[in-house]
Amino acid sequence: MSQPIEVIGGIDTHTDLHQAAVIDTIGRHLATEAFPTTPAGYRDLLEWLHSHGQVQAVGMEGTGSFGAELSRYLRANQIVVIEVDRPDRRARRVSGKSDPIDAYAAATAVLAGRATGTPKHRDGAVEAIRGLRVVRASAVKARTQTVNQIKSLIITAPAEVREALRSLTTTELVRRPAVSRPGNDLADPATAVKVALKPLARRYRYLSEEIADADAELRALITHTAPGLLALLGVGTETAGQLLVTAGDNPDRLASEASFAHLCAAAPVPASSGRTDRHRLNRGGDRQANRAPHTIVLVRMRHDPRTRDYVARRTGEGLKTKDIFRCLKRFGAREVFHHLTSAFSSALGSSPTA
Repeated sequence: MSQPIEVIGGIDTHTDLHQAAVIDTIGRHLATEAFPTTPAGYRDLLEWLHSHGQVQAVGMEGTGSFGAELSRYLRANQIVVIEVDRPDRRARRVSGKSDPIDAYAAATAVLAGRATGTPKHRDGAVEAIRGLRVVRASAVKARTQTVNQIKSLIITAPAEVREALRSLTTTELVRRPAVSRPGNDLADPATAVKVALKPLARRYRYLSEEIADADAELRALITHTAPGLLALLGVGTETAGQLLVTAGDNPDRLASEASFAHLCAAAPVPASSGRTDRHRLNRGGDRQANRAPHTIVLVRMRHDPRTRDYVARRTGEGLKTKDIFRCLKRFGAREVFHHLTSAFSSALGSSPTA
């Protein structure tokens, strides 16, 4: 009996249809077909892949968005999924652009070794944290818009309203309109402003309660997932949540703490020229992940005696503030990475299935 040929799949993901392609191990194009983004479609896609031979791996675009559920399904069926970056503009100009072309390009990138990334699993506590953080972030954004609208209305309000509210703190600025009785004469500008301020103030209060609820839920999840992370100086609920989401449910996909630092844009980038030998801050990577070590360093520079002593010593050596900040961010990324990996290793070791 002849052995089945080995094949590599490529998938270009979309909202309603996923375009799949299959190539053999010498790069020949075998077939391409579209499948709906439904459980039945995922089953048909997997059967179609197997019908062409033994599947070595599948390269996929959008494993963190349109292809998240398909990635989970394939991994649950023992298919190796490789995350593939979208072709750059130059490659698209040369090869053209269509769903089959992109699917074949994803498979070819895996065969050529250009794509080697392991996607996030998105099936554990970290995925739950990510979902709750979406709720919290939208509530924070809406609350900021609401308080800005309140202050904008006060600036342009008639003097009797403006003078009574302009010097108040945000807390009092929200409390007073929320419990006020503005009256019914909407033709009067002063009354109309008071009427407008009341629902805005109530909205601000409601959003604050929503944020507090999300924080409590997130803290419970983070404490269960990585308790040592919140114990680090400068790491609060929001920062810890972002760091966990950046690492994913499978932080072992990150080869080293250096790769985690690069992902967080906390790794130094050489910027030497001629007689100048220096490094600069990394402006690439995940910008949301970069904000986490940035926040940690700010807190430590303000409250941690060891960090303040380090800043003073390095300043005395002639190092600029931005370079000191870069060094501290790199150290913070290293410290966080070891806490993340040890936390997940402990969780796996205590698991009944481990």
